Amino acid sequence: MAFDGITVAAVTKELNDKLSGGRVYKIAQPEEDALLLTIKTQSGQYRLLLSADASLPLVYLTDVNKASPMTAPNFCMVCRKHLQNARILGFSQPGLERILRMDVEHLNEMGDLCKKTLVVEIMGKHSNIILIDEKDTIVDSIKHISGMVSSVREVLPGRPYFVAKTAEKEDPLLACAEDFLDGLQGKNLPADRALMTCYMGISPQMAGEIVRRSKVNGEKDIQSILADAEETAQLWRAFSDVMRHVKIGEFSPVIYYENGAPQEFASIDTGMYAEKKNYESISLLLQNYYAEKEAIVRIRQRSTDLRRIVQTATERNAKKLELQEKQLKDTEKREKMRLYGELLNAYSYQVPANVKEYEALNYYDNTTVKIPLDETLTAAENAKKYFDRYGKQKRTFEALTGLVEETRAELEHLESIQVALDIARKEEDLIQIRQELVDCGFIRRKSGAKKEKVTSRPLHYVTEDGFHIYVGKNNYQNEEVTFKIANGGDWWFHAKKLPGSHVVVRTEGKELPDHVYEQAAALAAYYSKAADQEKAEVDYLQRRDVKKPAGAAPGFVVYYTNYSMAVRPGIDGLTPAE
Repeated sequence: MAFDGITVAAVTKELNDKLSGGRVYKIAQPEEDALLLTIKTQSGQYRLLLSADASLPLVYLTDVNKASPMTAPNFCMVCRKHLQNARILGFSQPGLERILRMDVEHLNEMGDLCKKTLVVEIMGKHSNIILIDEKDTIVDSIKHISGMVSSVREVLPGRPYFVAKTAEKEDPLLACAEDFLDGLQGKNLPADRALMTCYMGISPQMAGEIVRRSKVNGEKDIQSILADAEETAQLWRAFSDVMRHVKIGEFSPVIYYENGAPQEFASIDTGMYAEKKNYESISLLLQNYYAEKEAIVRIRQRSTDLRRIVQTATERNAKKLELQEKQLKDTEKREKMRLYGELLNAYSYQVPANVKEYEALNYYDNTTVKIPLDETLTAAENAKKYFDRYGKQKRTFEALTGLVEETRAELEHLESIQVALDIARKEEDLIQIRQELVDCGFIRRKSGAKKEKVTSRPLHYVTEDGFHIYVGKNNYQNEEVTFKIANGGDWWFHAKKLPGSHVVVRTEGKELPDHVYEQAAALAAYYSKAADQEKAEVDYLQRRDVKKPAGAAPGFVVYYTNYSMAVRPGIDGLTPAE
């Protein structure tokens, strides 16, 4: 979700609760567009990150310290002059704007008590951090905006500070039922877009959540909704209920996940995804959300070379398989060649000379067969020609049958590596995948290169009943889970006929409840190629019935008796073990 006005309201409340009355102890500018304030309070020391980065403007408390440049930038020096050891009076947000104000008081050079305000504007590419005095005059800003850059507002030392009104939007916290109705009149838009264009600080996701809570048809034009008194009342109730939470500071920060990756966050739980994690602190949520997003992006970047290798090998093998199957199809006529040769030998004394075709009785099924002939050859010579073609096609068939199976197995192996790359969440997860590619010949082994230390371990979950579930994240871990961690009486799960993780439930001699079977099967579907499907079929059986063929690729197993169930992929009700 965007860093909207409601998220700023949640941050404002948290900062007031934790930092009001504290003193600014240190000021650093670790990045060109960011400040890091160290603030001491009676309850402890905090770090406050203020970022005006055009692509990712943020404000939150963090426990991560960042290295500062040897020479402090000018804005950092100005802030130190005016804010060092200043006492924080409080934080505020004008309306539901994406603006945070930190009011402080400090002693100037003459020993007089002065007030300053540090303003953080979280507005995408227009984001800025601005220091202003009691008269709303700009002391300095982290980004200087001249009149040549913006015709709306100059942000330069000595200029008056004001909030630019680029769009006429109302403050949703001041809305009443009558204003709500009047404000939406004349807007020929769907309900969610009408709310966004009418009121400040409301993101598309939150506007959609308000419409969802109202239970009105969100696809209807807002004017059609306003024409119905009951629907209008429903929309107003949902709108005012969300704003009531904001007014009283009742927030429920949550991160939503899809296939284990963070997708959205919200300061008020919208229930948009089934998989979620709740937080008590909006700062902790923001820190974790962007850290996880950054980690996933970093893993994607680090795995680019491996993905390219797997993709190239997959395309090469797919082309090879296509050619092999075409050649194999051409051998389907080999038995016909053998039959023609046998019949010509049997009826050679009856075959006239210099004919292009001969009709012979097939003594195997008493049907008549037309045999094409080379009129320049005798019947015996034509028979030899057909036997030669039969022999060649038979040899081709026998050779290709094995080659096709090998190529298909290699494609399945590469597909399983691709799934392992999708599952990887940490850099150490890539080490085993790279090692597998080297061991299997997809990457050339460097002479004298040492094996990297493997620290990645299989995933480990615990059910509410206390049963331990292990999940392999790649083929080597699949073998570890199946043949080292699991015992013969444990239960083994795998997505049916799809590449994916081996999942094992340790029974320790106990009978598994039905819901544990379902949770383990959902895990097996979740960590497989079926992760995005609404439902997936999963095979399960006792581990003792799972076998590994001699010489098979890592992670490849066979089984001949199993149960199956259809499940929705997910990890609901499972707790990651430490």
